[in-house]
Amino acid sequence: MRLLIIDGHAFAYRAFYAIRGLTSPSGQPTNAIYGFIQMLAKLEAQVLPTHAVVVWDGGLDAGRVEELNDYKAQRDPMPDDMEVQLDAMADYLEAAGWASVCDDGVEADDRIGQLAKRAEADGLEVVIASSDKDFLQLINDRVSMLNPADKTGTPMDAAAVVAKTGVRPEQIVDWLSLVGDAADNIPGVPGVGVKTASALLNEFGSVDGIYGRLAKVKRDKLRESLAAAEADVRRNQSLVALKLELPGAPGLDDLRRGFHDSARLEVLYEAWGFNTLLNNLREARQGALFEK
Repeated sequence: MRLLIIDGHAFAYRAFYAIRGLTSPSGQPTNAIYGFIQMLAKLEAQVLPTHAVVVWDGGLDAGRVEELNDYKAQRDPMPDDMEVQLDAMADYLEAAGWASVCDDGVEADDRIGQLAKRAEADGLEVVIASSDKDFLQLINDRVSMLNPADKTGTPMDAAAVVAKTGVRPEQIVDWLSLVGDAADNIPGVPGVGVKTASALLNEFGSVDGIYGRLAKVKRDKLRESLAAAEADVRRNQSLVALKLELPGAPGLDDLRRGFHDSARLEVLYEAWGFNTLLNNLREARQGALFEK
């Protein structure tokens, strides 16, 4: 069995910017909806999941904001033309038999991590569809990551993580804690880039190893920078590590890939003006009737 977990807002944004100027017969924007539907169809055909879920952000985690006031504060507000399409995406998911999860105050990253670990423990193969490097910490023999920006379409495994970052998946939290994460507005150690962080972790094994043997760091300036930033690095570890113990997680049976509601999809496609999808749906239904 295989679980496909999709980073909902990430794919919605990607769809919104990939297609522009598409509107329904009533004049409402539909570009993100259309792109989202096409992306999900492509993912499903590639992964062939028995279970699937789209996970949405429910807002910032209060604990992380308390630790770092500027956490994710640099992000621009969602474009109005995209925001008005989110409910329609939820309507599509329900009609098409996709599980969808969004909980107030729960970041999508944390819920995705929790669901991936639970499915892995139950013996499922897990594919996470996202470009967020935070998920690299989850990758192992049963969990891989499919980056939509990677044109090869090859899911990242542990070897790919090492090739990309220079460290193993279990070192990713420490690696990001040293480097920082501009996407989340998390500052790293001044003067420590990805290669330096990788070299440090390969030599000392972990952040604990670095600070336990700080005198062994050969370059004076690097050693001084690490010493001055220790409190920030320790804070970053708790910011970057995914929170896997969350209430309200759906059960595995709730994520089983469901059947689509043809009648409801027909109504939605017609309202949105998706004529090709509408015709394909009607032809498939007609073909099913002939088979009977």
